[in-house]
Amino acid sequence: MVKIGLGALTLADIEKTVFKTEKVDLSEEAKTVINDSYTFLSEFSKNKVIYGINTGFGPMAQYKISEEEQKDLQYNLIRSHASGLGNILDPVYVKASMLARLNTLSLGYSGVNISAVQVLVDLLNNHVSPVIFEHGGVGASGDLVQLAHLALVMIGEGEVVYNNQRRPTSEVFAELGITPMSIKLREGLAVMNGTSVMTGIGIINAIYAQRAIEWSVGISAMICEMVDSYDDYFSAELNSTKKHSGQQYIAKLMREGMADSKYIRKREKQLYNTHIEEEIISNKVQEYYSLRCVPQILGAIYETIIEAQKLLVEEINSANDNPIVDAKNGNVFHGGNFHGDYVSFEMDKLKIATTKLSMLAERQLNFLMNPQLNGILSPFVNLGKLGFNFGMQGVQFTATSTTAENQMLSNPMYVHSIPNNNDNQDIVSMGANAALCAKKVIENTFEVLAIEVISIVQALDYLKKTEGLSAQSKKIYDSIREIVPEFSGDYPIYNDLRKVKEFMMENSSWKV
Repeated sequence: MVKIGLGALTLADIEKTVFKTEKVDLSEEAKTVINDSYTFLSEFSKNKVIYGINTGFGPMAQYKISEEEQKDLQYNLIRSHASGLGNILDPVYVKASMLARLNTLSLGYSGVNISAVQVLVDLLNNHVSPVIFEHGGVGASGDLVQLAHLALVMIGEGEVVYNNQRRPTSEVFAELGITPMSIKLREGLAVMNGTSVMTGIGIINAIYAQRAIEWSVGISAMICEMVDSYDDYFSAELNSTKKHSGQQYIAKLMREGMADSKYIRKREKQLYNTHIEEEIISNKVQEYYSLRCVPQILGAIYETIIEAQKLLVEEINSANDNPIVDAKNGNVFHGGNFHGDYVSFEMDKLKIATTKLSMLAERQLNFLMNPQLNGILSPFVNLGKLGFNFGMQGVQFTATSTTAENQMLSNPMYVHSIPNNNDNQDIVSMGANAALCAKKVIENTFEVLAIEVISIVQALDYLKKTEGLSAQSKKIYDSIREIVPEFSGDYPIYNDLRKVKEFMMENSSWKV
């Protein structure tokens, strides 16, 4: 059970809730502050002008709303803004978004009735996924449109995905005995004003990106073993001369992972303590950059992923509503905590880093495909008859085109602000768009990694170099071979590519 306390949600809690179906529950402390905040706002809001309780919204905030219309105001806001289009968000991203919204509402800065929080607990624990569309949010008053679809479900309307079926919310609520959210003061605005969808997508992106770099480290080590690499590329002595912690950490992982390999060579034994009379040295002096510079490349990517995770966990544990209800100091503060700049900027950085990871994978793949480069493999790692069979020739096209798409998608979204809402929202974050672009880049990267890892296991079989592999590399080899047996004939490989991609996204190969 993951307890929702006061801003104490960790990355491990998020992973357990989203990926391991751990149930959530409110701590007694959280229940107390939620109730205290609601009670305070109920009294404080009387005879005062407070945005979103007795006023219109956005550029219509100057319009006073009568007491008898205030509940309907909240319903109108929810229903009018449930206007998303495009693809439906996958339940894993919706679940993370709901967890993010639950956590921020539980901080006691939103003044909501506890029913708003309880319905989110019920949705999470019953694995009910509100239908939320990808298109709609500009990330200024938060994810208004996407969160409106969440709020629509919370009041018992709209649609949900339950047991892989898209159904009316009212039917599923009746079936499961879920009570909709009660509208009391500002529950509609409180649910909709915030960064929870961009943050929910973002935190899943950051988790998947970490898995991608784990695979990249493991795959890079396998290629090093395949080519009998020298060990100084990832040595402590070399990498400690640069001060970047990410580089040093990736090098350390590679050293530890290949420590028991029978294929890694010592340079001093091969080139320093041997008299070489050849004019052209057949024993390669240095590898291509896609192998020699792995700690430097992946180190920068690793640090970017870790920073993204840190920032996104901070956002999930933050109050991103407006106005902020401060029961402790007896006041209500109007501001812009719903603005998504932190998340948007971080998503752009994350997708750029992940695109570079896919570029590294694509270049390593090209090395495997071209015998003029590797000098030890058949063209396209072909285990069949040259000229008659094609090996991995076809899939290289897929990897190249997918990497090219990543490069195009890596243009920043953060700087693409477009004023809207009668220019009330005159500068926006485009946070949800940034998170969705990063999501696409990360999914693409796993496609490239899947193609690369299949090529590597084929190459190892071609070279008959599996027995001397490190335990870590052998583990990866065995896991991929369980999905894709060794093949020499040609066959439509697309289903196996999909299976390997899904396996890689769901599992970590190398703990970073």
